[in-house]
Amino acid sequence: MPADVNRRSYRSELRTQQAAATRSGVIEAARGCFTTKGYVATSVAEIAREAGVNPDTVYRSVGRKSQLLVAAIDSVLASSLEPVASEERDYVVAIRAAGTAHAKLATYAKALAGLMPDFASLWSALRNAAHTDEECAALHERIAERRAANMRILAAELRATGEVRDDLTDQDVADIVWTTNAPEYFDLVMARGWTAERYAEWLTDLWVRTLLAQPQVGRSSQTSVI
Repeated sequence: MPADVNRRSYRSELRTQQAAATRSGVIEAARGCFTTKGYVATSVAEIAREAGVNPDTVYRSVGRKSQLLVAAIDSVLASSLEPVASEERDYVVAIRAAGTAHAKLATYAKALAGLMPDFASLWSALRNAAHTDEECAALHERIAERRAANMRILAAELRATGEVRDDLTDQDVADIVWTTNAPEYFDLVMARGWTAERYAEWLTDLWVRTLLAQPQVGRSSQTSVI
C-alpha cells in the first residue's frame, strides 16, 4: 500500500478519535450542567465553556440543547459517554444472563440503585422543561414510551422462567415495573432518607412478592415412627 494512502488512513482515524473525544467531552459537560442547574437555566454557551469548545462545535458534535439533554440521559443509562444500544448495556446483559426471575429482578434493582442518582436529576430537568418546551415534551414522552417498551421485553424474559404469577399478563408485569422503577419513585423514597442500597433491596422484595408465584408450602404427610 502506498505511503500516502497510509498517511490518509492514519489522519482519518485520528480525526475520528478526536471527534469522538470532543463529543464525549461535550456530553459530560452537558450532564454536569443539567444535573446541577436544570434545563432552563443551562445554555449551550455554558456547556461549550465547560467542555472547552465553542458553541458551533457543540452543535456539530451533538446537536441542539434538547439533543444534548437526551445524550446526557443516554450516557447515564449506558454508563458510557459513547453510544451504546440498550440491549448491549452491561446491566441488560447481566439481567439476561441471570438464571432465575428473582435473580433478574435483583440484578435490575441493583443496577437502578447505581443509575438513579444521576438519571433522576436529568429526568427531572427534562420533565420540568416539558411544561413549557414542546420539543422537550415530545422527548419526554418518547423516552417514557421507550422505557415502557423495554419493560415489556423484561416481562417476556421473566415469563420465560416460568416463575411469574399466572394471573398477571405480561403487560401487567411491565406496567408494575415501569411504575415502580420511575425516577419520580426514586426521588420520593430518597426524600424519606433512604439509601440507594435500601432502595435496591426494597425494589427486589416488592417485585418478587408482587410478580412471582410464591412456592406453596404444604404440611408434611409423614408420621413419626416410635
